[in-house]
Amino acid sequence: MKKWIRASLLLLFVISTATPGHMDASRQEDQETLHIEVNLWSNTLTLKRGDNILNDYPIAPGKKDTPTPIGEFIIVEKSSGWGGGFGSRWLGLNVPWGNYGIHGTNQPWLIGKRVSSGCIRMKNIDVEDLYEKVPVGTPVKITGPIPFRNISRGSKGSLVLLVQQRLKGEGYYNGKVNGIFDSQTEDSVKQFQRDHHLPQTGGMTKKEFRLLGLIESYESYCKNCNT
Repeated sequence: MKKWIRASLLLLFVISTATPGHMDASRQEDQETLHIEVNLWSNTLTLKRGDNILNDYPIAPGKKDTPTPIGEFIIVEKSSGWGGGFGSRWLGLNVPWGNYGIHGTNQPWLIGKRVSSGCIRMKNIDVEDLYEKVPVGTPVKITGPIPFRNISRGSKGSLVLLVQQRLKGEGYYNGKVNGIFDSQTEDSVKQFQRDHHLPQTGGMTKKEFRLLGLIESYESYCKNCNT
């Protein structure tokens, strides 16, 4: 696979789930919690119990145009026998803006590349192993880059979720933080634009992202990109 360097825009997605008062009370329980961490920078899925790594698996996440959701989710369903492109096992995630999950594949030679429609592909032997080890309710944390694009009413995904979080933190938005750009999100963006003397389009462009403090320019070294 040809390696190449490109300049692009990265939106930083930071999720904080613990407060100081809660940490002491739950520290011992958290040390034993079974959970999954998916790293889209390295295309790996790690099964952990507390801080201890139980298994590492290679994965194939979403393409640039159909990215894998970024955030914290849980496994809400398990099933087998899907076959075809879904392989031998399915672990469904509670992503609010679409049907995403961890599953097998009938193209194992593509594992390690960004080729899926947003789901997390694994080799069948690996997803079968994972399937036996994790129950419904297992937390799944997915981290990685969120490429910049203009968004507006009707848009869905991690980028919308990030904007909703930031608008809520700034006091502009009090709706559901669900990654779905609805009329309430649009009204919040218009209010933000009005306060910053911008045209009240209700959509998010580079200018709005920059004013919200969400854009950072960078040069990334992209490996195994499917274009």
